[in-house]
Amino acid sequence: MSELKFIALSGTTGATENLYVYEYGNDMIIVDCGVGFPDPEMLGVDLVIPDFGYIIKNKHKLRGIVVTHGHEDHLGALPFLFREGITAPIYATRLTAAFIEDKFVDYEVRNARVSVIDPERDIKIKLGAFGVSVFRVSHSVPDAVGLLIDTPEGAMMHVPDYKFDWSSVDGKPFDVAKAVSLASKGVLALASDALGSTTPGHTESESVLEERIETVVTKAKNRVFFTTISSNISRMQQAIRAAEKTNRKVAFVGRSMERKAAIARKLGYLRYSNDIEVHMRKAAKMNRDKVLFIISGCYGQPGSALHRVAEGEHRFLKIDPQDTVIFSADPAPPGSKVKVDYVVDRLLEARVDVHYYDLQEDLHVSGHGSQGDIRLLFGLVKPRYFIPIGGTVRHMRAYSQLAQGLGAEPGNVFELKPGDSVEFEKGHAKRGKRIPVRSVLVDGLGVGDVGNIVLRDRRILSREGFVIALMQLDSATGTLSAKPELVTRGFVFAKDSKEVLEKAVDQLVSRTKKGKLNQHQLKALAVDTLEKFFFEELERRPMVLPVVIEI
Repeated sequence: MSELKFIALSGTTGATENLYVYEYGNDMIIVDCGVGFPDPEMLGVDLVIPDFGYIIKNKHKLRGIVVTHGHEDHLGALPFLFREGITAPIYATRLTAAFIEDKFVDYEVRNARVSVIDPERDIKIKLGAFGVSVFRVSHSVPDAVGLLIDTPEGAMMHVPDYKFDWSSVDGKPFDVAKAVSLASKGVLALASDALGSTTPGHTESESVLEERIETVVTKAKNRVFFTTISSNISRMQQAIRAAEKTNRKVAFVGRSMERKAAIARKLGYLRYSNDIEVHMRKAAKMNRDKVLFIISGCYGQPGSALHRVAEGEHRFLKIDPQDTVIFSADPAPPGSKVKVDYVVDRLLEARVDVHYYDLQEDLHVSGHGSQGDIRLLFGLVKPRYFIPIGGTVRHMRAYSQLAQGLGAEPGNVFELKPGDSVEFEKGHAKRGKRIPVRSVLVDGLGVGDVGNIVLRDRRILSREGFVIALMQLDSATGTLSAKPELVTRGFVFAKDSKEVLEKAVDQLVSRTKKGKLNQHQLKALAVDTLEKFFFEELERRPMVLPVVIEI
């Protein structure tokens, strides 16, 4: 007899990389497939994606992929999954599906089928042993949904990234009636967003921001640069309304911002008149109090439009004193805070009026439900078992305490790390086998070829620099035929450290006189000698790269 498995391949300890597997016998479905963002020490890494090993191994079982909403941490890894030969159909709401298709065009993925699902209709998607129904939830991107997944073991409810917003910007709040109706026959387990579990009360509505944004824009004397994540269509809509009320034109800046705004407008999720939008180049020449730029780069990403503007490197836009920059995004995602701080500091140095997180002006509200929202969902669904997702270890623990505060047994809450699973059989749940997983790093065109050793080398190079030891080896005698030459970069200034480098060469020559050496032995000897010498003399550990020429 088969048991139902819930596997958190990722998405439980880092607040990103959401990827969850439901498996029963010979059938398997995936919910979400998102990217993560590199930590500061992941030098040169562009993205972090989940480990697809288990999915690839069991791809013959895969009946479908359901994507709950349009943020990158829930859909951004799909192109990488489909490059592995996956051909299962994808199901998503209209806006989310359009974002996915646009991403596939970007990555030249042609073997994917995306079907649109409508949360307003009572349609169940049949995927092998699973039946999936969707209901609308409130989040910072329109068209987000939660799922009721019927299985042979009972109903599972999956609700990532939600809050109860009764006055949402798009006018479509959490569909409580449908969620309760779907849950009315009993819910075996609830897997739901834990990211707000440490925050008391209820999360504010997105609508409260509009007046605050308008106030800042009204007071601005020059150009306004408004930045948020490119998939936050609701926040874009609020910025556009502020521009309309203050008689400003709007220009979108940054490839991701331009494309997502165009998609959302075409589908009716972003509304504004034709005459309010102008091209960035035209806007750059307009009167400074007559334009608002909606610009990408709210997380301070190097190379983003806002980063280039702050550095004075943008081709068409130059920041001036008395311009206004509004950050309307959460700086909390892993690795982003340091980068955002850097951009803010550059803007402040340029005497720009910057409205950002430290000023406590409440120009951002979370898209994630706080403790009150989480308790409300628990009360509506009344599951037997609970699985926190989408947060970190501390969020999972706080979520568990909330569930226990409402009467859940401690053993009925499963705090899962990446690769952990829960098995359900005859209405009972237990921890299942752990799936070995690792973080897969994307660096340019390379996927998974950057590991801990490469990252360690990059960290050493960034902190300590390197020394190249050029050596000529007489293959007949096994001895040096000339004095070694040291070339340094990022370690010491050669002209000022000539004496130290000469002492290092002398010590290396001295050690090579103790016996006949081959090329491999000479390289090892050079690394050992120079690393020890530089640490003893300078307390530094540069990377030593030996180059041996045999003559």
